[in-house]
Formats: sequence, structure tokens, C-alpha cells
Amino acid sequence: MTNSRQSSFRRILVTRILLLFVPVLLIGEIVALNKARSSILGTARQNLTESAISKGERIGDAIAILKANLLSVSKTTVIPSGSPIQEQEILTQLRQQLPASIECIQLTNLLNQKIIASSCGDQAIGELRLPLPSDGIDVKAIFPPNTGITGKRNTQNQLRLVLSAPVSDSRRNLVSSLSIQSALYQQTRNPPGSLTGAMVVIAEDGTILAHPLTDWVGTNINQHPNASQLKSIIKNAIAGRNDSINLSFTEGKELVAGYTAIANPLTQQQQKWIVLAVTSVDNALFGLEEIKLIVIVLTVGLIGASLLASLYLAPYLARPVEELRDYALNIHSHHAAQPVPHNFQIREFNQLAQALDQMVERLKAGAEELEIAWKEAKTANQIKSQFLATTSHELRNPLNIIINCIRLVEDGLCDSREEEMDFLKRADETTIHLLGIINDLLDISKIEAGKLSVVCTPIDLRQILLEVINLQSVNVQQKGLQLKCELDPKPIPIKADAAKLKQVLINVIGNATKFTDTGSITIATEIQSSSGKSQVVVIVKDTGIGIDPTQQHKLFRPFVMVNGTTTRQFEGTGLGLAISRNLIELMGGSITLESVGLHQGTTLKITLPLIDISLLPVPKKEGNVGDLGFSSRNEEAKASYYPSLQESGGSSSLGINKSVKAEVDKEKSLKFQVLLGNETYEISLSPQQTILVSLPKRGVCVNGTSER
Repeated sequence: MTNSRQSSFRRILVTRILLLFVPVLLIGEIVALNKARSSILGTARQNLTESAISKGERIGDAIAILKANLLSVSKTTVIPSGSPIQEQEILTQLRQQLPASIECIQLTNLLNQKIIASSCGDQAIGELRLPLPSDGIDVKAIFPPNTGITGKRNTQNQLRLVLSAPVSDSRRNLVSSLSIQSALYQQTRNPPGSLTGAMVVIAEDGTILAHPLTDWVGTNINQHPNASQLKSIIKNAIAGRNDSINLSFTEGKELVAGYTAIANPLTQQQQKWIVLAVTSVDNALFGLEEIKLIVIVLTVGLIGASLLASLYLAPYLARPVEELRDYALNIHSHHAAQPVPHNFQIREFNQLAQALDQMVERLKAGAEELEIAWKEAKTANQIKSQFLATTSHELRNPLNIIINCIRLVEDGLCDSREEEMDFLKRADETTIHLLGIINDLLDISKIEAGKLSVVCTPIDLRQILLEVINLQSVNVQQKGLQLKCELDPKPIPIKADAAKLKQVLINVIGNATKFTDTGSITIATEIQSSSGKSQVVVIVKDTGIGIDPTQQHKLFRPFVMVNGTTTRQFEGTGLGLAISRNLIELMGGSITLESVGLHQGTTLKITLPLIDISLLPVPKKEGNVGDLGFSSRNEEAKASYYPSLQESGGSSSLGINKSVKAEVDKEKSLKFQVLLGNETYEISLSPQQTILVSLPKRGVCVNGTSER
């Protein structure tokens, strides 16, 4: 029954695919963005460190160039005295010779510190301090005025320096000083994504010489809240480390900076400047936004693709399941004759379809077997009824014969003693026949109860066969059949129950005789080897009525003789082959039956394992042991006489090179013709005599000839 809470295979497939893909894609997006952020930020740190080193080198180079230019000009320039106009012209010429980055040039009298000439007005920019450094240039930094103090404040140019050098007059006297003012760094707005960074210069004593925030220039780091971070930077830089660090100048804005240290270019003391290249984290991760956009678009696309894929795969995977479901649900209907769906593009579904098809076939076969078993059960019930009727008939007739014979003798209705003996003999024979039927019934009851047992001892199969053939030869003669024997001339050692095996052989040869009206019965033995083990096969072949191949499997069942008409025609209970099969199997052998068809004869094979011939007991020497005796048709003889057939001039039993021919004359006597060498002898026997003939591996014809 379908549960309302259950979902379809397609819906489950789509939801499971989406539940699997969407979290994986989102997690992948987060991991990718974090990885990209770390990578971009690491690259920005490295670039900022390199930018700080480059900025420090440019500061040193710029100061060195300014010193060199100023020193060159001061050495080559002669200031005339007493001519302000000439001094101004000389200053104008010097301005053209010096770099354009110089903001102001002033010429100052050393004695009274008055400005002789200036390119930037009357405000003094510097004062020459004596004694001069070893390079002859005096350098000092100019800081912007503090907040709240009047004065012009330049927010663009930072790290402004004034360099002063003495200038001689025409008499080589140092009468004036030449000063130049220049800004080493100009704050500019970098484009987004630029990793050069804004420059921050801090002196070793903590004085800020350049900074993006102009209010900080000229102050000390101790005046700011991030002093500890800046002190750590100064300490690491002075120690010689070029690295990067995260810091913040204003609250809420995270910065990243690369730093290095350079020698102080203003003094000869061993002090250092710390140069930083600073930019915001957002600017350092400027390219991350594009990556984030690309990843988001890609994730959305992949989610859409996974949705489309799930919608495409769901029917592709669900259709075979649905077809197999529909087939399984409708298999009980009358329209289930259609074949199971197959030829799917998925191997596992084809295998499932094949397994389902095989299961259906097995169910059909099982149903057919049940139907057959039901029919066979009905047939068995009918056979049981037939068996009861047959057995009742088989038991009633012998009993009636016995009763009638005994009553005739008892009532004195016989004319002579010989007639009384004849009736008593008939009653005795009928009693033996009745005993055989009862024994068969007892044997089959023991088989069904599992109590039938055998006592196996080493015996000679050839000897048993000869004894059975001797017993059955009379019946063969009475029906006028040929008995062909092809027995191995040597003993055949097996381990079996002699009495039970003889019972089986008598039953088998008796059946062959019973169901054969004309032709012959052939008894042969063959030695075979299977799986390294030797075995003997006893073959009993007749030319009788044969068996329909479709009925052959029933013959080894109890109470079965193919059909009831055959049972009534040939008499019997149908227990012989069932008992024989169980007895042979208890002896470790097997029994099989083959027939091409009706009226084409039957071949029955009994297979038994061979044993070592040394296990056979030593036979006692008795006259004509192993000979085959042919009893006469006269069943009244009480004893048999076995004459010895000898060749003239010597004693010899019949052998391979001798031929025996037997005929029955009109007086019911047997005549045998024996071929010894080139001469033929004829022997006549009375009806009370029986002849035993040794059988080599050749054919013996009971109807009158002995052949190879």
C-alpha cells in the first residue's frame, strides 16, 4: 500500500542531487574566496614591502642628487658684491640649472643674515649652521606648522628639506650662503588597486616626517593611539627586518603596510629612518571583488546546471525503475504476457531486468511444476487405486488357485496319485509366486520407512550373473527368444549383497523377458574408468515393447508400469524397478534405463564400483562352477543331470572354439550339436536332463544355437 508520506523516486533523486551539490558549491565558493583573499593579501604585503624599500632608496637618491647639485653650484658660482641686480640674475641662472623639484632658492649674507636674492619672497627658508658637515652641505627638515598656529600649510608636499652651502665672492671669501628648499615626497591619490601605497617616514626617535594624514607630520608616535604598533615596526626595522604588518591609523579602517629602514640622510649620526608603504586592506583586496563576482556567477551557474542535470538525470534514471515497477505491479494481470522491459542504457538496470525476467520464469516454471505435481498427485491417486485393484487381483487369483488345488486333493476328487501331486505342485508354485508379491510389498514398505539395508561383501559379479542367467534361461526358452551373453572371461570383483544383487538381476532380466515377445535379450558387461575409479556396467538390452521417452522417468517410482493397461496385460505390481533402484543405490551403484521409443526395445544399465580382485574369497572347487545350465521345458523334473561333453580321445569342456546347437523335437527332448574341431557331435537329452555350457565372451542363443 502506498504511504502518503512516501515520495517518488524522481523527486528524491532531484532533491538529493540538489542537497548534495548546493552545499558543496557554497562551501567551495567560501573556500575559494578565502584562498583567493589570502593569496591576494599575501601578494599585497610582498608588494608593499618592496614598495617601502623602493621608496627608501628614492629618498636617499633624491637627497644625494640635491646635495650634489647644490655643491656643484656653490663651488662654481661667484657672487659679485655691491650689485643686487647682478645677484638676482645669477640666482635666476642657478634656478635654471637646478632640478625643477626645488621649490625655492635663496642667497643669504652670512654676516647679517639678510636675504640678498630669493625666488620665493622675503621669507627666509634656512640658515647656514657652522661648522659645516664633512660634505660641506647643511641639511635640515622643515615641518608644517602645528594645528592652531598661523602659517601656510602645504598638504601635498611632505618631507621638505632645506640644504645650505657657502658661496664665495670674486675674492674667494665666503660671504654668503646658498639655500635650496625641496619636497622629497608629494602625496598623490593612487588609483584603486595600486600596491605602491602611501609613504610614511618615521625617524628613529619617533618623529613622523611624512604621513598620509598631514596633521601627523611633525608629531611623535607617542601622541597617537597606535604607538605600540609603530614602536614594534621601528624595533623590527632597526633590527634589519623588511616585512609587512596590519595596522590602523584611524578607528575602523584596517591598513596593511610594508616597512624597511634606511640611514638618516640628514645627519652623520648612526640613526635611521623607518619608511613604510601603507594602503588600506580594501585597496589591497581590490581584485578580490572581481574574483568574488566571478565565483558567485560561477556558483549560481553551477547550481543551475546541477538543477538542470538533476532534472535530466531524474527521468533517465527513474524511467527504468518505473517501467520495472509497472511490469512488477501488472505481472499478476492477464496482460502480463508482455516481455520484461530491457535494453536500458544502464547495465545494472539491464541486470535487474534480467534477474526479474529469470524470477518470473522461475515462478512460471514453479507454477507449471505445481500444476504438474498436482496432476501427478491425481495420477498417483489413480495409480494407487489401480495398484490396490491390481494387488487385490494378484493376491486373490493365487489364493483361489491354492484353495482350489488343496480342496481338490482334500476332497479326493483326483483320479490318481500323480494328479494329486500335480495339483499340490501347482499350489506350491502359486504359493511361491504369492510369497514373491508379498516380499515386494514388504521391501517397498521398508524402503519408504528407510529400514531397507544390505550387507555388502566382496563377490564375483560374473558368477552371480551366470547363476541368474541359469535361472532365467527357462523363461527365455519358453518364449522362444535369443539370449546373447557377452561376459568378461575373468572374475569381476565387486562389493555387494549377493542375495539382493541376485534379486535385482532376476527382476531386470525377468522384466526384459516379460516385455519382449520376439527377438533377443542381450546381457553384457563393460569395465569403465571414471575420475580415476574403475567400475563395471551390466547392460541388459531387449527388443521388446520399448517405452515412450516422456514416460521413462516414471518407471522407477513405486506401483508404476507406465500405464494401467500394460500392468493388466503383463501382470505385476510395478514395484520391481523401484526396489531395484534402491537396492543398487544402497550398494553404491546406480541404475538407468533408456529407450528410443515404443516397439524399439529397452536398454537398462547397472553400474557398480570395482574392488581389488585380491579381496575375493578363494572359490571352492566344484564341478562345473560358473557353467550356464539350460533347463528343459519339463518343469516336473526334481533333479537335473549334467552330462560331460567330451571330445573323442580326450576330456575337454566346451570352449570358445566349440559350437553347441540345441533343438527341441516333437517328443520334447533336447538335441545338442557340438562342433569340436572339424567334427560335429549330436547329443540328445531327455526332458528330465539339463546341460550346462561354459560361456566365453560370446553370444548364446537359447532357441537352439550358441554364437559368438
